Amino acid sequence: MKTAVFSTKAYDRSFLDAANREQGHELVYFLPALDEETVPLAADFPAVCVFVNDRITAPVVEALAAGGTKLIALRCAGFNQVDLDAAEGAGLTVVRVPAYSPYAVAEHVIALLQAVNRRIHRAYNRVREGNFSLDGLLGFDLHGKTFGIVGTGKIGAVLARIAHGFGCRVLAHDVREDPKVAALGTTYTDLESLFAESDIVSLHCPLLPQTKHLVNQESLGRMKPGATLINTSRGGLVDTSAVIEALKSGRLAGLGLDVYEEEADLFFEDLSATIIKDDVFMRLTTFPNVVITGHQAYFTREALENIAATTIANITAFAEGRKPENAVFPAAVRPGN
Repeated sequence: MKTAVFSTKAYDRSFLDAANREQGHELVYFLPALDEETVPLAADFPAVCVFVNDRITAPVVEALAAGGTKLIALRCAGFNQVDLDAAEGAGLTVVRVPAYSPYAVAEHVIALLQAVNRRIHRAYNRVREGNFSLDGLLGFDLHGKTFGIVGTGKIGAVLARIAHGFGCRVLAHDVREDPKVAALGTTYTDLESLFAESDIVSLHCPLLPQTKHLVNQESLGRMKPGATLINTSRGGLVDTSAVIEALKSGRLAGLGLDVYEEEADLFFEDLSATIIKDDVFMRLTTFPNVVITGHQAYFTREALENIAATTIANITAFAEGRKPENAVFPAAVRPGN
């Protein structure tokens, strides 16, 4: 099946080509993201393959349908970048990769947490400069702390096991309780209680209208003073301006981010020789207790192999007239999936 693959880097091509070797789809790679300006590139392609920062708005969907596209294949689990109502109205099928490596993301949560907590980033730079002072590097034991997990899908469930392994008391919130997570000793509770009691809060829910800015001025005010917030899910879950104020006041003791609400203009590109004009993002980088990575939580060899394999399988199923197993059905839009 002839497929236009947008937002591609060398590593995307390598893994997709390997997964496609036996299927033989015609994959045509494009470096830019898919949006209203680049959608003409997709003309006459029955399928397009996109990633997290492509923008499949209603006008893009309309142009895709007019150009003969029938399938939108996402190389990610989230689908907030797609206007699903427009896609459904235009008769386009949308498929995704619901699970690639929950271990990759859950483990990255711990990497961010410990970098923030033990000030690894600051210690690394000090030692390179011959400064072995420990002032300002004081952290805390994870053992005995309360670890709050918002969303216990595959990633949240893995994180719960890891947190229990550290000896944490684990609280969780989800619209659907997972018996296996509860069996670990996790206590499901409401969001207000989770925020109020947790020393660490990690977000693992989809970005939907009802979860946008889930972390805001009000919810931050409910958080335990001195808590640490980690977000590896979607940037829009967090009101960044409110978080900055919480950092300034000391309400938040630390912040670890792998996603950012306005990341589409920043992440996955080398901007080291340019002036970054996002003042909010640049303000975040000035805090010594903030660690930001550029949407790399998923970025392991195992995850990329699984993403490529599932993406190619989704395209193959559609090309053969079968109902793709990973189609984004209306039920998939509900929180907790």
